[in-house]
This record gives sequence, C-alpha cells and structure tokens, in this order.
Amino acid sequence: MVVLKSPREIEKIRYSNLIVAEVLQVLAQKVAPGIDTFTLNNLSEQLACEKNAKPAFKGYRDYPYSLCTSVNDQVVHGFPSRSPLKEGDILSMDFGIYHDGYYGDAAITVGVGKISKLAQRLMQVTREALFLGIEQAKPGNRLSDISHAIQSHVEAAGFSVVRKFVGHGIGRALHEDPQIPNYGRPGMGIRLKPGMVFAIEPMVNAGGYEVETLEDGWTVVTKDGSLSAHFEHTIAITEEGPVILSTLEDQGAALKGIA
Repeated sequence: MVVLKSPREIEKIRYSNLIVAEVLQVLAQKVAPGIDTFTLNNLSEQLACEKNAKPAFKGYRDYPYSLCTSVNDQVVHGFPSRSPLKEGDILSMDFGIYHDGYYGDAAITVGVGKISKLAQRLMQVTREALFLGIEQAKPGNRLSDISHAIQSHVEAAGFSVVRKFVGHGIGRALHEDPQIPNYGRPGMGIRLKPGMVFAIEPMVNAGGYEVETLEDGWTVVTKDGSLSAHFEHTIAITEEGPVILSTLEDQGAALKGIA
C-alpha cells in the first residue's frame, strides 16, 4: 500500500534528505586517488552523528556499514574497503539517514581523478536519466512513466538499465511501496498522486544489464565486468509536480538536471 504523506511529513523527510545531501557533498569533495572507501564510510558516520541523525543502512538487514561504496563494475551495495582508490576509477556512494521518525536516501557517482570518456558518458547519461524519470513523477501520470523515461534515455545512449534492483517509496520506513523499476512500458501501474514520496534510482551499466551478487551476500557486480553508475534522489509529488528533497541546489536548476 502506498502511504500518502502530509505537508508536515514531507518537510520532515526533506530535512532528513538535506542531511544526506550535505554528507554526500562532503564525501564527493574528499574523493581522490589514494583515499580509501573505509575512510569515507567513517566520515559519513561522523557527519551524520553531528546532525543527530542515525545512519540508515548500518544494521539494516545486517548490512555492516553506513555507506555503500561501489567501485567500477560494482553496481550497488559495495562494502567499504581499505584499498585506496586509483586514478580512473568511478565510485558510487549510496547513503541514508534516519532523523525524527523519517528516512532520507540518495546516491551519486563520482570520478576518481581523470576518468575515461566512456566513464564520463556513463555517469552523464545515468544522471540525465534520473532527472528525466523525476520529470514524469507528476499527478495523473502512471508509475511506469517514470520507468519508461529512464529506460528510453539509457538505451538510446547504448547503455543498459539494471533490472534486478529498483527504486522505492520512502518515509517512516527506508523501503516502502511502491517498487519503481527503471524499465517498462509507459502508462502502467498506479496513478501518481500528490503526497507520494519516492526514491528514484537508475543503475546503469556500460555493457549488459545482467548482474550477480558476490560471496559477501551484498556486493552486486555487472556480470560482464562493465562499468556501472548509480544516481538517486528522493522526491515528493505535489499538485505542481515533482519536488526534489535531496538536493542542496536551486530547485529549478535541479529539475533541469544541471544542479
């Protein structure tokens, strides 16, 4: 069941997401050749605690860390590591917090030093697909209009959308109904209404869409070893359209995908 949020609840979710956005901004500025993702994980915990927030992922279904750090062919749920990042790597960071009864959740992918043109293009297309999906999150549309917008943009660029993992509703729980695939035909699924709050998160591979999970039970990698990128925003649907809750930038600029 999809739970509609009141304006007061949406403001609480927005506050949680602003904390997430601030943490990810700081982490992104720290990413450089030689830093390790275990250090970034510890910093994410420290920054969350400074805001009186609880890292959402640590202990969730026994996930052992606060930050998901996925490098190169790792798609999602990668474990932080003491191995230093190298020039040319790409790093996806997924972070969430719990504050005052509500969750925040967002993800970004950043380059480590100078990266390849393929990696740059993959990250650009994934981020563009996220914003195109968000643009479809307006009253009267169907859920799959979001999915179709993402898939169409990704595949037109020659990449593929991961099908095994999806976006989700969010609020008092980290994962709520509905599930939001990043692929599908338009005009399907529930009718979108004001008060719905979604975490939309395309995961895009440079090669095929198939993935597999490593022996740690969490780290998901591309089956063909190709690069993968991941971007996520939490958004609220209002009478006027979608509002991004997990951005520190001007709302208008964010909706144009240039924040």
